[in-house]
Amino acid sequence: MSARLEVADIFRRHGEAYRQAHDGHLGRVERRVMSAIELCRSAELGGHVEGCRSCGAIRVAYNSCRNRHCPKCQGQACREWLAARQGELLPVPYFHVVFTLPAQIAAIAFQNKAAVYTMLFKATAETLRTIAADSKHLGAEIGLVGVLHSWGQNLHYHPHIHCIVPGGGLSPDGTRWISCRPGFFLPVRVLSRLFRRLFLEELRTAYEAGKLSFFGDLAELALPAVFRRRLGEARRLEWVVYAKPPFGGPEQVLAYLGRYTHRVAIANSRLVSIADGKIVFRGRDYRQGGKAKLMTLDVHEFIR
Repeated sequence: MSARLEVADIFRRHGEAYRQAHDGHLGRVERRVMSAIELCRSAELGGHVEGCRSCGAIRVAYNSCRNRHCPKCQGQACREWLAARQGELLPVPYFHVVFTLPAQIAAIAFQNKAAVYTMLFKATAETLRTIAADSKHLGAEIGLVGVLHSWGQNLHYHPHIHCIVPGGGLSPDGTRWISCRPGFFLPVRVLSRLFRRLFLEELRTAYEAGKLSFFGDLAELALPAVFRRRLGEARRLEWVVYAKPPFGGPEQVLAYLGRYTHRVAIANSRLVSIADGKIVFRGRDYRQGGKAKLMTLDVHEFIR
């Protein structure tokens, strides 16, 4: 067990074997990310020497990879992004709304990430803006920030979008601000139904246009009858839309956004050990009320 274990260590020890084992399905983007993390703050990327004239101490500082997915390179990027967002927040309560794809659709997303993630953002934004514009609910034009997450604390594939939404919006004529009810934004059941319909319509259209592909366990979905059956099953499910209580203020919103917009799949601080081809890491089991626990994955599954 090592307190200094990093994702880079895991990639250096097992990355090449993983690349060989998954050569046919690993794209250039994934390979570039792995390489950047492996080389981050090493002599391969160059660096500089710092010296103290008083005591004579010398320190060698190697350059960072600055890759979006590197656990060591997101701190400064987060601070710069948050500073740029400071002036965009309004002096009103903000709400946190989460839209999640069910497992049956998440499996399709995993094999068609670019197409399905685009649909997910579009359906999420359209759902919030449509229900908010309805005079039965808010009757206002709203804005939002949406952040995609494709994993959970246990590193299982779990595509969902976190939305930060101000508690109100502009009137239809654009002349006044309409606030939502204190502590309540929009009904999640109504949001869920519209989100499900809009997303499945987008998915069906993409399928009919030949924009989706399937392989492995999902190969049968290439057959129209099988795909229609999958859509029918998804329509009968209750899609999860979750709304959290409002934030305390704009500063709290920024702190939250910083954690989500610049968080990578797993921080180095959560890694516990690597031995016998297994990775042990800290996580939370939200099926047990967010209980903290140690989790174990095969090293190739962890890298995936």
